[in-house]
Amino acid sequence: MSEIAVSSPPAGAVPASDDPSDRQLMQLWLHGRSPHTQRAYAADAGRFLAWAGKPLAAVTLADLQGFADSLDALELAGASVYRILSAIKSLFAFGHRLGYLPFDVGRALRLPALRSRLSQRILPETDIHRMLNLERNERNRNLLLLLYSSGARVTEVCRLCWRDIQVTADSAHVSLFGKGGKTRTVKLPTSVAASLVQLRGSAADDEPIFLSRKHQAPLQPAGVLGVVRAAADRAGITAPVSPHWLRHSHASHALDRGAPIHLVQATLGHTSIATTGRYLHARPKESSSTFLGL
Repeated sequence: MSEIAVSSPPAGAVPASDDPSDRQLMQLWLHGRSPHTQRAYAADAGRFLAWAGKPLAAVTLADLQGFADSLDALELAGASVYRILSAIKSLFAFGHRLGYLPFDVGRALRLPALRSRLSQRILPETDIHRMLNLERNERNRNLLLLLYSSGARVTEVCRLCWRDIQVTADSAHVSLFGKGGKTRTVKLPTSVAASLVQLRGSAADDEPIFLSRKHQAPLQPAGVLGVVRAAADRAGITAPVSPHWLRHSHASHALDRGAPIHLVQATLGHTSIATTGRYLHARPKESSSTFLGL
């Protein structure tokens, strides 16, 4: 592979390999992904390289299948096995597209079936409102409001500065920078906009909307998780609620209330409408069982 100049991923984000060309391929593969994704993919690729003990070009489908079997023997969670194998398949597909690998041996590798737990991660509207109503901290309540009302991902909310919120006399919008470097604009309820305006005070346009209490730096995903978990505990919810549960709940509740599926797709930033369609099946309103004489 010819030398190509690319910016370096975060430290430790490129798996060790005895082959310099393999290392460069993996650097290209990781380039442009979020630091979190780079670290996760690098760990997955590193696990495979250590197991295979050979250059990527020498790997066969039998090697990949043997690696998959070795993961099963470790009794890892199904989601973990799926993620690791998905990352490996992505690496081989990328290498083949570049012409570095003669074959995409990962294409024929079957991924394990995953049991959908989406329905378990959709909170009832009453739980959402209880979380909001019992939150007395102004910053935290606005954080919960924005997560739920916009359907934003936690990383999107953590990046927000005040310039990303546009409020006029009759409307309010938030610009979210999401996956794949794509920006989408989401209209907010006027009640949410009014609450955010009160939170802003005299903050400048380039200041983060949500700051950590101790360091006055942008709030990080771990901090958001702490706020959401505390609100859920306060509301008497025993499930391990995360910020993403508010995104799931947004989609499900909007569809339940008659929102067009393409509008929910655009709001959440889903590339495929099939992804949004999962929420229609997570908690169906009808079933053939209701037609039985029971």
